[in-house]
Amino acid sequence: MNTYEELWQQILHDLELTLAEDTYQELFEPIRSIHKYANGHIYMIAPNDFIKNRISRLFLTKINALANQYHDQTVRFKFVTESEMIPEETLVGVEHNLNLKYRPGDLNATYTFGNFVVGKSNMFAFRMSMKVADQPGAVANPLYIFGDVGLGKTHLMQAIGNYILDEDVNKKVLYVKADVFIEDFANLLKRERMDDFYAKYRETDVLLIDDIQILGGANRTQMEFFKLFDYLYQQNKQIVITSDKPASALKNIMTRLTSRFEVGLSVDIQVPDLDHRIEILKRKLASESSDIQDIPPKVLEFIASSFMTNIRELEGALKRVLFYCLTNNLDLTVESAHEALEPLLKTRRKSDSLNENNYDRIQSIVSDFYGITVEDLIGKKRHSKYILPRHIAMYLIKSRYNIPYKTIGTLFGDRDHSTVLAACEKIENEMKQDLSLKIAVETITKKIDSRSG
Repeated sequence: MNTYEELWQQILHDLELTLAEDTYQELFEPIRSIHKYANGHIYMIAPNDFIKNRISRLFLTKINALANQYHDQTVRFKFVTESEMIPEETLVGVEHNLNLKYRPGDLNATYTFGNFVVGKSNMFAFRMSMKVADQPGAVANPLYIFGDVGLGKTHLMQAIGNYILDEDVNKKVLYVKADVFIEDFANLLKRERMDDFYAKYRETDVLLIDDIQILGGANRTQMEFFKLFDYLYQQNKQIVITSDKPASALKNIMTRLTSRFEVGLSVDIQVPDLDHRIEILKRKLASESSDIQDIPPKVLEFIASSFMTNIRELEGALKRVLFYCLTNNLDLTVESAHEALEPLLKTRRKSDSLNENNYDRIQSIVSDFYGITVEDLIGKKRHSKYILPRHIAMYLIKSRYNIPYKTIGTLFGDRDHSTVLAACEKIENEMKQDLSLKIAVETITKKIDSRSG
């Protein structure tokens, strides 16, 4: 038994002790062994998408926490299905050498140009991204993509990386979010391992930096990024950057950096119009493993008209309608869609009616940061994956606007004021003890600040 198998068995033992017996048997007993370790990730094959998604959404945070508790090096688990990998004939020790869709450089292989839905709002950004991918380092360097949350910036950025790897598998492509860059620099500087930092970031052909606005105020990290930028730029290595606003509007970013961002080409992604949103829903529907593959046009139009500014929320609304109608054996009509989405629409109406402060913007940013939907953030699910972001969103709204706890409760599914009070006090107290929580809240606050005004 190798080291990672032993680690997995330790984690299974803990899960068996803490989970309900039926949950453990349904989700974890079918997963027998590790199939690959690469780039700090341990890949496990799940028998189907249902089990993979359930584990990834509900238990992955706990599994990775246990992994780092029992292992002396930082490792992360990823759960995939057989269909997400192409077996190779070679064997590495006891593990299969598999070409996974999770590619080197933390690229999500599902983000491609082929499944990016193009419309008027993103046509120019799409075309220029294609040109950059076809001729990295030669067309526009850096390529600076900006737009609001949930409009497809990350998808387009990673599509560039995936296209380049498809053309030349030996290219070194690295995707990293700006907050991870900050953590890497701080951790490796503290441990006097800057050679590892340089090896990761300088020995790359294509650097994809997501949410650059998070660097705001991190002056020492900005200086290091400035040196990295110049190092790669002078060697004609392609740099792609995303942000929620134009480079000239970035806050607390040194001028020497923003001027570098403007040397290349800036492209923006706008909110998609109604026809574009409907097309996005159609494409999403075609890709879903669902018993329902045909929705009346009026239902699609209703969903697209109700969720206008965030593609993730739009796609989440479609899933909610599908599951709601299937579970309750309802026909897909505008009435049943409205019934399914009423909790979300009700919360939006309350938020809009309070004042101009856009509390739903904070909910959206927190949801995006933690990779969950706004529906889950404001909903009734009690898993820690949703509770922590929910409490953080409550805390931020309270600390930012100082509105009554009861009012905040109306933004989160009509929760009692005492629930909100307890949540805010918990976050405030735990931030004093938990450095990772403090960093997360500060990072989210920077995102909020960078989009205000």
